[in-house]
Parts: sequence; C-alpha cells; structure tokens
Amino acid sequence: MAVASGAEPLGSGLNGSAAEGPQAGAKGKVLVVAGTHGNECNAPWLLDAWARLPGRLNSSGLALCSLIGNPDALAQSRRYLDRDLNRSFQPALLADPARQEREVVRARSLLAHHAPEAADPCLVVIDLHSTTAAMGNCLVVYGRRPADLALAAALQQKLGLPIYLHEGDPHQSGYLAEAWPCGLVIEVGPVPQGVLTAAVVLQTAMALEATLALLAGARQGRLPQPTHLVVHRHRQSLDLPRHGNGSPAAVIHPLRQHRDWQPLRAGDPLFQATDGGTIAYSPPAGLENQLVWPVFINEAAYGEKGIALSLTSRERWPVQPSWTEALQALTSGLLQA
Repeated sequence: MAVASGAEPLGSGLNGSAAEGPQAGAKGKVLVVAGTHGNECNAPWLLDAWARLPGRLNSSGLALCSLIGNPDALAQSRRYLDRDLNRSFQPALLADPARQEREVVRARSLLAHHAPEAADPCLVVIDLHSTTAAMGNCLVVYGRRPADLALAAALQQKLGLPIYLHEGDPHQSGYLAEAWPCGLVIEVGPVPQGVLTAAVVLQTAMALEATLALLAGARQGRLPQPTHLVVHRHRQSLDLPRHGNGSPAAVIHPLRQHRDWQPLRAGDPLFQATDGGTIAYSPPAGLENQLVWPVFINEAAYGEKGIALSLTSRERWPVQPSWTEALQALTSGLLQA
C-alpha cells in the first residue's frame, strides 16, 4: 500500500466538518494520518516502511487510507507553513472563503476527499503524533463523543495507555481528529523535533496495530471493555513567567521537567527563576485545594501558544454501554480490505 500525500488542494467543495456523523448505513475506511505536523518524522517513516510490507497495515482486514497530513511542511521539516494544521478544522474557519492559508486549504481538501460522504469516504481517523514532552505512549481524546470513549477505553484496557481528555479550552480547537465521526490521537514521546528514533517508531506501531485490531473486532460485534476508564481531563494551561517584554523570566524547574502524568501540589517546585530561585506552584482560580497532573510539560511546539504545561484532573469514569453501542454502530460500516 503506497502512503499518499493525500488529495490535491481543493478549490471548492466541502467547507465544513464531518464530526456530526455519517448518514445511517454509511460505508467507509479507516483514515490513518501521519505528518499532521511536518517536524514529526517518526510516524511518516513508519507508514512508508509499512507501505513496503503491506501485510502489516492490512493485518486487521480493514480497508485503510494512509496519508501524510501536511506533506509540504514535512518536506521542509517544519511544524506548519502558514498555521497549525491541527487547529485548522474549525467549521467557521473552513467556511470562510477569505481564509486561504495553506493549512486551511489542506484541511478543506482532506475533508472533501475523505469525509464520510466524499468520494473516498472514511469513518474513523487515527492521527499519529510525537512530542518533545515525556508523555510516553498515550492517547489524546477530544471531548466526550461516545465512540471515541469506547475506543479509548478498549485501548487503555489492552495496552494500559494514559489518556489526555482535551475539552473546555476555547483557545485550542479545530483538531483533525474531531473532524471525523470517530477519531483519536496516538502521541509518543519524548523525542526531539525532526529526529527519527526506533523506540518512538516501535511504540507508535504497537498502538496503531492495537487500534486497528480493536476496530476490526468492534465491526464484528466484539469489543472488550473495562468497567472504568481513567482520564486526565484538561483543566487549564500555564505559561512560563515572563518579563514585561514577553521574554521568559523562568524555566521549568528541574524537579518538574520530564514528570508528565505525575501529581502536582500547591507549594511544589514548578519554575526556576533567572537567579536560580524556585517558584512554587500556586493553584490558579478554580483549582484551589485540588490535586492536578501536568501533561505536555515544556513541549517545544507550545511555546508559541503560551503554554509551558497543561493541568489535568485524574478521573475514573464508569464505562457506559452506550459508548460500545455507538462504536459498533459506526464500525459496522467499515469496509474490508
């Protein structure tokens, strides 16, 4: 199976999102996307390697469409060219004809060619990413769509992966995985931007193969589910302390660096000032007297977004039968290879 760079740029056509769900009885493939960010090279390398060994990607028996999300940025080893592709799937943005940034045009093209009602329809998307933060092998889920939660719960039970549930953040939206009826992110780190690493490739491959196997099982009415799902729910993001001119006045404290998924309490060291002094964590409004778990600590790409780390609450949710029903109803339309 060749790894495509994807559909050609779209001049006109679908401007919205497929996230509201396909029509009843819709048929489609699983969309596997690598290189949504052009400086994350491990997942594109994996898909290219598997294209030379078709049995790997075809082992689930599902029909797949694998492509590079932002091929032009990948060619230049840049996260993006004009704007972040993974923040460009906002319906209002896509519908605005005045917005012609290359990533907006690309987002329109991907939807026009691979949304559930498109010529090469897909019902589920798996978006492969890497991070400079010490996140390990984990999942990112956006919001609380039942099918997403069922797939995440099954993966957590199978591989023990932690889950970052991103919601309630008006400053960060328009994610690729939200633009299809079911989707999630496989995130692996730490790895420097633009560096190919065997361990990251292996962890990505393991999570991708497990996801495809679970989708194939759900299509046949078999989806093992745990009794509970553990999520780290997004609460708030924090920036570095800054001088009046915007330059950093402190760095992540050495005792907090590389400690993603570890609890943070009021008074714990969080930042280190220019004079070497410690700046302790002081809970922001709304999180007083609450234990939080930071994620994406010192992610290199988030500096421009004013994010040094994100705070989450660790929650244990009962798995609902409606989640499984939603995923099985959707996967019943997945095509076979």
